Amino acid sequence: MPTLKTDSELVPAARTEGDAVLVSLRGEIDLHNSPGLRTDLLDFLAKASPKKLILNLADVPYMDSSAIAVLVEALQKIRKLQGKIFLTNLQPRVKGLLEIARLDSIFGVTSTEAEAMSK
Repeated sequence: MPTLKTDSELVPAARTEGDAVLVSLRGEIDLHNSPGLRTDLLDFLAKASPKKLILNLADVPYMDSSAIAVLVEALQKIRKLQGKIFLTNLQPRVKGLLEIARLDSIFGVTSTEAEAMSK
């Protein structure tokens, strides 16, 4: 499992596994740090060209609309590669936000990274 380099506190760990990139996120994602998340995610997509981008959100208690915009942009990029984004380990507040925006239907939402890898 090769590790992908990141200097971001928001992205403490990222690795490739087969045709997937698995990214662990940590902290609240808002207007102040979402540009850094955008840079990291688009960089991972450009370098690895994965079929799956799996984002572990277990340590993300909150995200605002700027974070949602970053996820949607990453989704558009990975769809050009015939890929999918999976969001795992959602905390209730984040899951509620995705459900209200009806984005839980365009992202794969799974309980675990392993479940996302099997899809």
